[in-house]
Amino acid sequence: MAGASLLTLLDDIATLLDDVALLTKAATKRTAGVLGDDLALNAQQVAGVRASRELPVVWAVFKGSLLNKLILVPAALLISQFLPWLVVPLMMVGGAYLCYEGFEKVVHKLFHRDDRPDPEARVQAVLEAEETPQEIEKQKIRGAIRTDFILSAEIIVLSLGVVAGASLLTRSVTLSVVALAVTIGVYGLVAAIVKMDDAGLWMSQRRGVLVPATGRALVYAAPWLMKALGILGTIAMFLVGGGIFVHNVDLLHRLLETAEHAGLPGFAADALASLVVGLVVGALVLAAVWLFGRMRGQPAAPAH
Repeated sequence: MAGASLLTLLDDIATLLDDVALLTKAATKRTAGVLGDDLALNAQQVAGVRASRELPVVWAVFKGSLLNKLILVPAALLISQFLPWLVVPLMMVGGAYLCYEGFEKVVHKLFHRDDRPDPEARVQAVLEAEETPQEIEKQKIRGAIRTDFILSAEIIVLSLGVVAGASLLTRSVTLSVVALAVTIGVYGLVAAIVKMDDAGLWMSQRRGVLVPATGRALVYAAPWLMKALGILGTIAMFLVGGGIFVHNVDLLHRLLETAEHAGLPGFAADALASLVVGLVVGALVLAAVWLFGRMRGQPAAPAH
């Protein structure tokens, strides 16, 4: 009997782990847009920090991100347990924010190209503020942790939509695994990206042919990688945010099915519908934010 009970327990554990693995994969796919934006944004947060302080700053933000997850995961589990009807509306709010954030970036890129801050003016402003480098660094860390809280909330809410129908234990384990994996993955990549040019510079000074050439390639590729992450992250935000509406609004879902029945491949119809809906939702939310700002006599605040 003891042996049979042990085998039953092992089978239950194996089933749980299998469910967690499948749901974690689905949740990670659902949050791709936020992850791309999270990665690019956090790598940019370290810009302007002394090279010797880049990794300590990333480590400090990483610890703050873990604390954010410790707050958000239990809150999400409580909502899914006692207010399950709230999961889809929260997902749609998160999706609308993703679309707004992405559309705001597109508008800013297209119509505010010349609004780059003057480096000399920035230096003068810092000197006039009489802030020490340590205080500036702490401000950067606090700002990055606040931004991480918003992005982490989006990740948790989107993941919650995937696991909403599972048992409480499966939900708890899956959300915890996603939160931990996302935090380690994002900030591990951020650390690698911010030190990419330093590693390339070190390699370029070595002897031989292959290693120095690889180092020069890394130095050259670092800024382009940041730009590519920003572009791909923005596109993914429209796909993920728009996809939430496509799959949770009956009318939009029926239009998607109509496009599939017309002969368009399923993945292409899904991506196209999500992209179009994401752009439309982003434009509507940005217009609403702008109008609200005008009514209050203030300019609309950007997403970042």
